[in-house]
Amino acid sequence: MIPFYKMQGTGNDFIVINNMKLGYSTVELSKLAQQVCRHRISVGSDAVMAVDHPQHGGDFRMRFYNADGSEAEMCGNGARCIARYAYENQLAPEEMTIETIAGDVRAWRLDERKYKVQLNDPANVRFDCPFPDENVTSVDYIELGDPGIPHLVVHYPGLALMDLADLRELAKKLRFWEELPKGANVNFYEIVDEKVLVRTFERGVEDFTLACGTGSGSTAYALVKKHLVPANRVLLHVLGGILEVEVAEQGLYLIGDTNIIIDGVIRDEDLVLAAE
Repeated sequence: MIPFYKMQGTGNDFIVINNMKLGYSTVELSKLAQQVCRHRISVGSDAVMAVDHPQHGGDFRMRFYNADGSEAEMCGNGARCIARYAYENQLAPEEMTIETIAGDVRAWRLDERKYKVQLNDPANVRFDCPFPDENVTSVDYIELGDPGIPHLVVHYPGLALMDLADLRELAKKLRFWEELPKGANVNFYEIVDEKVLVRTFERGVEDFTLACGTGSGSTAYALVKKHLVPANRVLLHVLGGILEVEVAEQGLYLIGDTNIIIDGVIRDEDLVLAAE
């Protein structure tokens, strides 16, 4: 049996475990994610997050595995949720430092459910990249952290009325664009009556998700730097709700609610983590 929380932040849902106690290897964590993230067959979620021992002075290390078993550099909504998990399990104080592959992430408990995280700094930014598709007029490339989490920010008129099924093929073309060695998360946006709509196709999940924290941060950063929004604090309307991003001189901040759905144990009788 595996003690776990199931949590969600703006519709991104996660299985969170304490690997300080469980001691799973990288291979075992990858296999765990591939099996327990399956909807209907197991617990079901976008990803598995593991709290692990810090390596260089942080409060803990965040290990993040997508549903396909691939390890990701960082996740903004995941960082908000794992910060709450760590605080409520006495693993970190109200202000904490989370170690991630993409660099250290600071996090703050604002109230019982709301958490704020400082996203990794934009490290590789290219505005107005030429993409060979007549339906795409503006593509910005933004990596957060080093090694960077790759994002495309794509202006798409009519997004508010668009069926996402009709966007899937274009999203896949952008996600696997040969110009990008690591691929990218794809964030489509439209500004309607000063309201910023964002729809994100995530690598690792390989589909549209209800929210993406780093994607929302990248989108807000592009809009502020290109003077497409009137303020440095941007509200982004995603499928899972509303995220707030502050684009400040000293960093990029993501603010939003968290939700603990389940606090229990995984008893999946089909779960196999041992080498075949």
